[in-house]
Amino acid sequence: MSTKTVSETSAAVIETRDQLIGYFAGGEKPAARWRIGTEHEKFVFRTSDHRAPSYDEPGGIRDLLMALTEFGWTPIEENGKVIALAGKDGTVSLEPAGQLELSGAPLENLHQTCGETGRHLQQVKAVGEKLGLGFLGLGMWPDKTRAELPIMPKGRYKIMLNHMPRVGSMGLDMMLRTCTIQVNLDYASEADMVQKFRVGLALQPLATALFANSPFTEGKPNGMLSYRSHIWSDTDPHRTGMLPFVFEDGFGYERYADYALDVPMYFVYRDGQYIDAAGLSFRDFLKGELSVLPGELPTMDDWADHLSTAFPEVRLKTFLEMRGADGGPWGRICALPALWVGLLYDQGALDAAWDLVKDWSLETRQALRDSVPRLGLDAPLGDRGTLRDIAREVLDIAGAGLKARGRLDAAGDDETGFLTPLRDVVRDGRVPSQQLLDRYGSSWDGDVTRVYDELTF
Repeated sequence: MSTKTVSETSAAVIETRDQLIGYFAGGEKPAARWRIGTEHEKFVFRTSDHRAPSYDEPGGIRDLLMALTEFGWTPIEENGKVIALAGKDGTVSLEPAGQLELSGAPLENLHQTCGETGRHLQQVKAVGEKLGLGFLGLGMWPDKTRAELPIMPKGRYKIMLNHMPRVGSMGLDMMLRTCTIQVNLDYASEADMVQKFRVGLALQPLATALFANSPFTEGKPNGMLSYRSHIWSDTDPHRTGMLPFVFEDGFGYERYADYALDVPMYFVYRDGQYIDAAGLSFRDFLKGELSVLPGELPTMDDWADHLSTAFPEVRLKTFLEMRGADGGPWGRICALPALWVGLLYDQGALDAAWDLVKDWSLETRQALRDSVPRLGLDAPLGDRGTLRDIAREVLDIAGAGLKARGRLDAAGDDETGFLTPLRDVVRDGRVPSQQLLDRYGSSWDGDVTRVYDELTF
């Protein structure tokens, strides 16, 4: 989730609807300036007893953040508490129960992305050894109840934790018990954004399947391959889902702005404080009729904040966010940007991917999204068979896109090698969760805590 790194960066008052739409147009960039932003989260645990550390305890989350400043990170505070770090590699921030996130810097190629991820891994491991902390790459806590987890001192999380039970049964699980990998990508124009958005939404279930890595809840198999993805099915229907309107004629910036305006608010940020506006309407805010700030009009900062509180499978800001993947071990983090960069950053690959999915019906896309958390690559795909039947083709398209980019490292290697973990999944026939379940039923002898040995960073 977003961390506010500066206050009131754009205090311009919103006076016209065109400003809302223009916000998205402001993200347009020529292909030469397209960048890759990779975000990944991991669980933090005490190596001595696998407990999730609190913020304030000795050797806990606050001490973890402060220890990372030794590597040049600058603390970001909220109400006198350090809640994030800023540096040349992006931002280190906290999810609601202390999950640690790296929101990486916008980079030119996947080689740089993997270098950034590697630096972060070295830093957290060095700090973890000093503090007795480990870092677990999974999509969901495998053995923790909600009650066993701490809450981080961030104002927006307090508002969300209070609101979530009003709108769905699993929102608290989403906040407290899950981790994800995301990639943020640019677009050149409104038409380019639309094509990328449509391909991203249609193929997001494939990413969910390939990265499915959350088969355990409170120490036992939960019947799902991606329970993290399943959680989103009943988190908040007003701000989640597959957004069918994206595939309708005429979709563009204006239609997404209309959608965002209909997403209920969470908060307004003023003078370093989060004001609870949960369930209120941004449309009322535009008219100066927000009950918690009567007579006040929103700024462009408020619009940017509000956009960060919608959680569809693909999200539009001034870039596109691909949001379908479970958290996982370090070796798979770079595979997610490789998949989406390969598909979306080369026009030939993007056209080929669109040709693959353009005839899928709304019902096909939704059925795929609904079945993937349980079935993974065996999810049915209408008359195309199953998701498994197109997985290799999609990876081949992505590989061709990466090869066409021709971004080489110092050894002369292009970016196609970053797809290897996904090709291994397709070749093996089992997604990561299925591999974990196999171990749970054999070498782990039903002891899910063995995951701390095998998936720790």
